[in-house]
Amino acid sequence: MTAVGAIVGWAMRGQRSQGEKDAVSAGWQEQLNAQRAEHSRLTDQNKDLMKQVSQYQASNLDAKNRSKELSLALKEASAKRDALQREIKDIRANLETSMNEREQLQSNISVTDEHVADTLRKNARIAKLQLELEKWQNRLPPLIEKFRQRNDAANHLESELAEAHERIAELEEAFDPSQTRIEPVRDPDSLTNGRDASNQPIEAIEAIDENLEAQEPSNGSRDKLQDIKGVGPSIEKTLNEMGIFRFQQVAEMSEYDIDRVANRLKGFRSRIYREDWIGQARELRDQKDSG
Repeated sequence: MTAVGAIVGWAMRGQRSQGEKDAVSAGWQEQLNAQRAEHSRLTDQNKDLMKQVSQYQASNLDAKNRSKELSLALKEASAKRDALQREIKDIRANLETSMNEREQLQSNISVTDEHVADTLRKNARIAKLQLELEKWQNRLPPLIEKFRQRNDAANHLESELAEAHERIAELEEAFDPSQTRIEPVRDPDSLTNGRDASNQPIEAIEAIDENLEAQEPSNGSRDKLQDIKGVGPSIEKTLNEMGIFRFQQVAEMSEYDIDRVANRLKGFRSRIYREDWIGQARELRDQKDSG
C-alpha cells in the first residue's frame, strides 16, 4: 500500500508540475505575442514617420524649384518690359519729330506760294509724313496694350515670387525649430519713418543725440541690457554710447528714441517692435525693483 501510495503521489505531483509548466509557457507565449505586436506597431509608426519626412523634403524641394522658376520668369518679364519702354520712347520721339517737321513744312508752304514746284514737293513730303504718322498712331495702341499686359504679368510674377519666398522661410523654420522666427511687418504705416517722429530741424536733433550720448550714470549704476532678448554685446555697447544704460530707459523709449536707435542700428526698427524690447525692459525693471 505504501508503494502504491508513493506511486500515486508521484504521478499526481508530475501532473501538477506539468500544469505549472504549461501555465508558465502560456504566460511567456502571451508576453512574446505582446512584444511582437508592439514591435510591429513601432515598425509601422517608423514607416509613417519616414514617409512624412520624405513628403516634407519633396515639398521643400518643389518650393525651391518653383522659386527659381519664378525668379527666371520675373527677370525675363522685366527685360521685355524694359525693351517695350525703350521702344515706346523711340516711337514718341519719332512722332514728335514728325509733328515738328509737319508744322515746319506747313509754315514754309504759307510763305513760299510763289514756288509751286517746291510746294508740290512739300505737299508730297507732308502726305508721306502723314502716312508715317498714321502708321505710328495705329501701331502705338497695340504696343501700349502689350506693355500693359507685360507689366501686369511682371507684377503678378513678383507677387508669386514673394509668396514663394515666404513659403520657403516657413518650411525652413518648421524644419529647424532652433531658429528664431522672423515675420515681416504687416502694417508699415504703424511705424514712423526715420526723422518723422520729431518736428525739430535735423541739426537740433543731432545736437540732442550728441548730448544724450555724452551722458552716463553718475553713480556708475547700469543694467545688463543683454538680458533683453535680441540685444547682444555689440548692440549693448551701441546703446551705452547713445546714453542708454538701464532697463528704465528702454522701458520709457518714445517714438523719437526708437528712431534714434534705429538710425544707429540700421534695419532694427521692425526688430525692436517684433522682439518687444520695451515690454521686456519693463518686466526686467519690475523684477529688479521687486528683488
